[in-house]
Amino acid sequence: MPRRKKGARLWCRRARSDRSGRHAGGWVIIDGTKHIATGCAAHEVEQAEAKLAEYIAAKYQPARKERDIEQIAIADVLSIYHDDVRDRQARPEQLDARLGRLNEFFGGRQLADITGELCRAYARDRGNPGGARRDLEDLRAAINHHAKEGLHRGIVRVALPPKADPRTRFLTRDEAARLLSTCWRTRELQTVHRGTHKGQRIETGKRPLRHLARFILIGLYTGTRAAAIAAAAVQRGIGRSFVDLDNGVFYRLPEGQRATKKRQPPVPIPPRLLTHMRRWVSTGAVKGHFVEWAGQPVRSVKTAFSSAVRLAGLSADVTPHTLRHTAATWLMQAGVDKWEAAGFLGMSVEMLDRVYGHHHPDHLRTAAHAIGYRPRRQKLAEPLAGDRRRRAISSQVTEKAGGPGRTRTSNQTVMSGRL
Repeated sequence: MPRRKKGARLWCRRARSDRSGRHAGGWVIIDGTKHIATGCAAHEVEQAEAKLAEYIAAKYQPARKERDIEQIAIADVLSIYHDDVRDRQARPEQLDARLGRLNEFFGGRQLADITGELCRAYARDRGNPGGARRDLEDLRAAINHHAKEGLHRGIVRVALPPKADPRTRFLTRDEAARLLSTCWRTRELQTVHRGTHKGQRIETGKRPLRHLARFILIGLYTGTRAAAIAAAAVQRGIGRSFVDLDNGVFYRLPEGQRATKKRQPPVPIPPRLLTHMRRWVSTGAVKGHFVEWAGQPVRSVKTAFSSAVRLAGLSADVTPHTLRHTAATWLMQAGVDKWEAAGFLGMSVEMLDRVYGHHHPDHLRTAAHAIGYRPRRQKLAEPLAGDRRRRAISSQVTEKAGGPGRTRTSNQTVMSGRL
């Protein structure tokens, strides 16, 4: 059985002497039969490792030349896409995770191997239809980018799983009030570890969910996405969403972050929410960010939110994004103009109408009203020219007759057509 080939690695060569003189030892990269000097002494371990990393990166750099799809590894396509577009992504770490999953499944295959069945196999292996679709959209984007760069010939199509139905779960006003009350009143429970009450859970004076109450209020009143609410701050700063309490404007796009399709335009703060926010700042409940825990900004509220939902007795399908659905639904139920509501929420009118439009009081109202009544009769056509002429003659005859007693005879004469 042939020996398995080793990859590129470091080897520390001892100092030696030969006919040409004495050679100092140092780190050498061994790759098969090749020995590549690094120029690093034996004690320069970190520098030698950096040289090895550079060598491996250069060796496995994907070729940027036009080839047939049978000769192109999918791993190379994903690598080129990652190198070219990562810096332009709003959330590069999420792109890294998606490309990592794709490379794990497709990396050992060639571009020509992509078929509908292989894409469906990835979706089954992923287990999450929505997540699989998002990953495969990146694969499609990587292939299209590779083609636009002129690096392959041939057509490769990626089969995407069907889109899931949009989530339309929203909170009623009673549910929202119950959730807020739970966040504001819940006390922390601690287990007693000594004494006569050992093992019992008792309430303390701490309120662990009050920061979540501020998050929920901002989400309900503005329909802002969770990440922008978590970044909302009193002062401007890189990576912060700025809340201008003087002018009552919420600048939802964090400073220094590039705008994406998930539009986050500035929005006027509703008066009731603005009153709350000013009070939070004036009383010292908020220091820097409007959603803080132990004096530090909160990056995610998923854990606290799920606990609050459970304690409030709501269904498990209520998530932080449900607040955005709720704001959109309440705007539609209030009869707000769709164009204005879409601008307030930061979404297109088409999206608002397709997902939330049925909540609007005017939605299909004309059709529902019309179906219960008979169609109106059309007005009779204008009299013909001959009819108008005969009516004019009848009027003249009546006037010449000189009295109401002669009107009937004249009218009969006209109607009989003798004049």
